[in-house]
Amino acid sequence: MTGLDVWIQRLRIAAARPHLPPGGHVLDVGCADGALFRRCRTRIASGVGIDPRTGDGWVEGPYERRCGHFPDAVGDGERFDAVVMLAVVEHLGEEEFARWAAAVPEVVVPGGRLVITTPAPVVDRILDAGIKLRLLDGMEAHQHHGFDPRRVPDIFSGPRTELEQRRRFEFGLNHLFVFSVAG
Repeated sequence: MTGLDVWIQRLRIAAARPHLPPGGHVLDVGCADGALFRRCRTRIASGVGIDPRTGDGWVEGPYERRCGHFPDAVGDGERFDAVVMLAVVEHLGEEEFARWAAAVPEVVVPGGRLVITTPAPVVDRILDAGIKLRLLDGMEAHQHHGFDPRRVPDIFSGPRTELEQRRRFEFGLNHLFVFSVAG
């Protein structure tokens, strides 16, 4: 990752951090090297990170990294205070949306949260330019396929999952969605 990639990642983490329950057990879907746990170690007591790629430099502490895919890499009966998906859902195919949305209430404790960030569609063009100029690595940018963030509430809202907050950040280039999960 370039310095600009890291800066953008930190902005996403900063947007998500206030919505993580203090002392919580957190699932980070698309965890990369564990940056969420590293930057929020005073807030997150323990956690599990899931990423399909193997990685180096995993964060020290009570944080487990699993190479795999959500929700398959979550154990039966395993529950979290929050599930975080930072810059992940724009990489999903249509067939995965319903499966992920159905899995969230099964892995989040009642009263827990789902926190999602996703870029605005214009970011695809910015990424392309940044990658060509070698300013960004643009991790898996080819998978964005023009995802429209306005779809997130429709995809993840359900009988037990309710949109609590949505807002733009990073000059309107990213969107934050926070859902509460009922029992």
